[in-house]
Amino acid sequence: MNQLRLGIPKGSLQEATLQLFARAGWRISVNPRSYFPSIDDPAIACTMVRAQEMARYVQIGALDAGITGRDWVLETGADVVEVAELVYAKQRLARVRWVLAVPEDSPVKTVHDLEGKVIATEVVNLTRQYFGRHGVNARIEFSWGATEVKVPQLADAIVEVSETGSSLRAHRLRVVDTVLESATTFIANRNAWDDAGKRECIRNIALLLEGAIAAYNKVGLMLNVRREDLERVLAVLPALKNPTISTLSEPDWVAVNTIVDEEIVRQIIPRLKAARAQGIVEYPLNKIVL
Repeated sequence: MNQLRLGIPKGSLQEATLQLFARAGWRISVNPRSYFPSIDDPAIACTMVRAQEMARYVQIGALDAGITGRDWVLETGADVVEVAELVYAKQRLARVRWVLAVPEDSPVKTVHDLEGKVIATEVVNLTRQYFGRHGVNARIEFSWGATEVKVPQLADAIVEVSETGSSLRAHRLRVVDTVLESATTFIANRNAWDDAGKRECIRNIALLLEGAIAAYNKVGLMLNVRREDLERVLAVLPALKNPTISTLSEPDWVAVNTIVDEEIVRQIIPRLKAARAQGIVEYPLNKIVL
């Protein structure tokens, strides 16, 4: 099999993507002067591409697969295979929203109040489709960036991506409606997908990336407990599924292994100790493959 040509998103998703691949088992080293980072897997060759362009390069076969937002797949109308939805963004594990926003003091209440107005956005096609669905005629203008500062002097409203809403609030903007909800997506070229060897490689990457996302914000717990105290200990433990219980060499003791949310482990460990658990070990997780 030839090397899999994999697109890594350059820009806002770059650091989160590199961290995700590291948790999944691949080390990608980026040279700021090169668009071709190294990866510790001879079967893969990486190229840095902006998320906005990724779907187009995957469609034409310049790349076999890549990571981008589903919003950019829809915006470009690219004909690609959507292999897996990877719910992570720049700052957290979450989807993002493209929202219609206006200044806080704008009289606009609904999209229908923007008839004949100017809308600035990076996603011109998605925005035109949105206004078309609502039967509103507006002038949609492409924005080269810094879209939030274009209202009200240069545009009456904007359609902009929002992860937490903090940037909109900082620019004193108010959300009128959600145009589209999107998530990071692993996509593949159709010819590469039809190649059995490349399809297996793509599926394996997707499996391990999904496992790494599933393990975010979770930790493993191992502990020992007397059989007579087991019911009390199990009552303390929320679990991904039922905890694994193993018999120890001492017949009156068992080992318990489970997975919990990291944010609650500091509350659980004292309760486990109070329930007479012993030898409590917390350990980090890289992947959970369901």
